[in-house]
Formats: sequence, structure tokens, C-alpha cells
Amino acid sequence: MSENVAATPSADWLTMPDLVEALGEPLSRVRRLIDEHYLVGSRRTGVFAVPSVFLVDGRPLSSLRGTIIVLQDAGFSDDELIDWLLEEEETMGRAPIAALREGHKSEVRRIARTLA
Repeated sequence: MSENVAATPSADWLTMPDLVEALGEPLSRVRRLIDEHYLVGSRRTGVFAVPSVFLVDGRPLSSLRGTIIVLQDAGFSDDELIDWLLEEEETMGRAPIAALREGHKSEVRRIARTLA
């Protein structure tokens, strides 16, 4: 499953140097954003990277942090929650990250809570 997501054209991945540039923040601040769950990434390609769709206008998507926490509370690993966010969710008819980017965080989190 992980290989399919990494190969998905819509899921471009940003390495730490890419994140520093995209966010315009020092590496220490980027690490803090990850530690505090504003962003989540994976080493599935060998190098730690974050899906680019988790950023909007040079900032982490505002609704992402709470959603990450809900999914972690449901027992998801970082790789599993990234996969869930990027893959189409049957009940929504689209990927949860697309719904979050459209402002539908309540719907996404409601469904995420049922996955525990």
C-alpha cells in the first residue's frame, strides 16, 4: 500500500531541505512543526519527507494538526495516517486531505474517530 501512495503523482514529497525552503523557516522550526504534529512525514522513500499537499500558501494546512492527533489517538502510525489522508475515502468520495483543503475538517475528523 505504501508504495502506491509514494508513486501517486498528486503526492509530491518534500524533504527537510524542501520544507525549510517552502516554509521559509529554519530547520529547527520545521522540526518543531513536525514534533508538535502540525506536519507529519515518512521515511518510506528512505529519506524523511512530507506530502506537499499538507502545505497551503507556505504554511502547514491549519486543520491538519487536529486531524493528525485524532488519527494517532485512533492508533494509526504516521505511515498509516498519511496513507489514509491521501487515499480516497469511500464514505466521502474523495481523499480526506482534499476534504480538509476544502474546509471540511468536521466531516474528516468525524470519520477518523470511527476508525479507532
